Amino acid sequence: MTLGKSSVPVNLHILDKEYVVACPEEERDTLMASAQYLNEKVKEVRNGGKVISTERLLVISALNIIHEYLHYKQEKEQHRDTFNNEIARLQKKIDMALLEVNNST
Repeated sequence: MTLGKSSVPVNLHILDKEYVVACPEEERDTLMASAQYLNEKVKEVRNGGKVISTERLLVISALNIIHEYLHYKQEKEQHRDTFNNEIARLQKKIDMALLEVNNST
């Protein structure tokens, strides 16, 4: 989130506590969705029964979310590499076909 003169206060609820955060109006929905996602993840950790303090709940939840993000990012990079390789293969195939057409005329 970037703070600027068009920032508005947004009320967020995480673990039954309210937080007021300033954000640009156009980022409000994304911020609220992020807070809801965080709240769900924190509750999952809390319901697991292994973590007691709020601080630890938040840290473990943040680590879980970052792990998900990094996994997603790695998969995205692998897909990008696969697509790039396939595009390069198709470009070579097209170049070979064009070369054959040019040589036959």
